Amino acid sequence: MIGAAPTLTAAIRQDFANRLSNFKFPFRWRKLVASLDFEREKTEFRDYYGANLKLMEDAKGSLISLLNALVARSAGIELSKIEGRIKDREECLRKFNHKYRTELEKSETPYEIKDHISDLIGLRIVCLYEDNIESIYQIISQHFSIREVTNKIAAIESTESSFGYKGLHLDVKLGPPRDSAEEYRDYANLPFEIQIRTIVQDSWSVLDHKIKYKKAIPNNLKRRINTLAALFELADREFKQIREATDVEIKKAQGEDTEQPRVGGLNDNAQSKQSNGSLALDAFGFLRVAQHFFQTYDFEAHKVDGFTAEIVKTAPEITRRDFNECLRHHITRVKRYQMHFEKQNPEDALNPYTLIRHCLYLEDKSTFHDILNNVARDSFEQWLHINERNN
Repeated sequence: MIGAAPTLTAAIRQDFANRLSNFKFPFRWRKLVASLDFEREKTEFRDYYGANLKLMEDAKGSLISLLNALVARSAGIELSKIEGRIKDREECLRKFNHKYRTELEKSETPYEIKDHISDLIGLRIVCLYEDNIESIYQIISQHFSIREVTNKIAAIESTESSFGYKGLHLDVKLGPPRDSAEEYRDYANLPFEIQIRTIVQDSWSVLDHKIKYKKAIPNNLKRRINTLAALFELADREFKQIREATDVEIKKAQGEDTEQPRVGGLNDNAQSKQSNGSLALDAFGFLRVAQHFFQTYDFEAHKVDGFTAEIVKTAPEITRRDFNECLRHHITRVKRYQMHFEKQNPEDALNPYTLIRHCLYLEDKSTFHDILNNVARDSFEQWLHINERNN
């Protein structure tokens, strides 16, 4: 009857429907039926994207932190960065239309666009060396559920004449037990893509995207693009081989005998010194000697390199043995000065590089006159004068 009050059953149904429509799932979407109507599915995807954007941004940040922590635990992996992005909504639609729509509609397979965008959340791990990629992959395989692997490295390297972007792409989800942990539970059903590439591969990817025409172009232009890609591949390989050669040189320096008495002084002919078995001082020799005298100090490579270059520029004939003898003869005296200086200046500490500067100055005050600044040199000379007078 028109105007009659709804029955109790109808009221209960309406209340249930209202509650269901307001219920918030962790993964915020309530659509149940796929279709073949592209316009409808576009609208559904846009609604889905807007409803879940905050969740996806939160997931991206959480996953970046997780990946940083996992990789940091593994020795020997050197990272440039880990970054992430949420794929642009309209770019997702273009990708689906270009890559999946035709085949799905041809086979009359109903679809939801979101199910075909595996890189809606994208994470990128950029490492320094090619052999880091496999190590990172092993870490990810232990902590995530890998759904699909796209190995663009193998695809390029299996051909004779193809050059281009190389990287490892993984479609993944959180794996057990992390997918049920409180802090990750909301993200358990979110698929995402992890790209692993070297810093050189990452640079080539940026440039490659800027080259607008690459396929239907004259052969001479295509050849030049391939040459450029090959140079990047060569750079990646050389970068790794330089690291390996550096490790070899460090091990060789560790094995060199620097304890034998040196022949001649700092400025004597280098050729005569080297004929007696002493090698010219380089960063590796510096490191070997310095680590012997300062065993608990962490000598950073770039500082070692710069300081050694300064020493060699000042005394081009200096050898590893000269350097070792210099420290062996003067370090005790310089450390006594260190105690005096730090007692007088509690807020200033003399680090190993500064102590080495004082040793070099003591060894040859003329050659290494400028290895100390004026204030440091005057303070040291004053202390030397007082101590020599007292002794």
